[in-house]
Amino acid sequence: MTAFQIHPQLQQDCYELGRLDACAVLLNRNASVPWFILVPDTELADVLDLPQEHREAVLADCALISRFLKQVLGYDKVNFAGLGNVVPQMHLHVIARSAGDACWPMPVWGHLEATEAYEQEQVREWQGTLATMGNMQVSEL
Repeated sequence: MTAFQIHPQLQQDCYELGRLDACAVLLNRNASVPWFILVPDTELADVLDLPQEHREAVLADCALISRFLKQVLGYDKVNFAGLGNVVPQMHLHVIARSAGDACWPMPVWGHLEATEAYEQEQVREWQGTLATMGNMQVSEL
């Protein structure tokens, strides 16, 4: 098996925050909505094709991000999707949503303008909180 690498498009679009048990944790650079992308270490394209134990570990990582969005950031709604139409590498979107956000009630894809950027301190703070919540191994930003 080749060494795990994140697809170049995801690297361009995201901060790499670190690694949970089954996934690399990325944060989309567009701060219009808190949009996390989890990349499982697999060559498979679809989460439903993962062996049960691996799939459960991936979903546990996604659930941790959802808890962070709800309990720490205070969002009531989290969208969860695994599309892979543009980037073929398996990756799962965990996105905080609220009425009145930048593209509510539309999906973020194709409706979200890149109008806001994160301050580096905000990214580091979220990275630290996730490291504490989920024993995430942090990446250098």
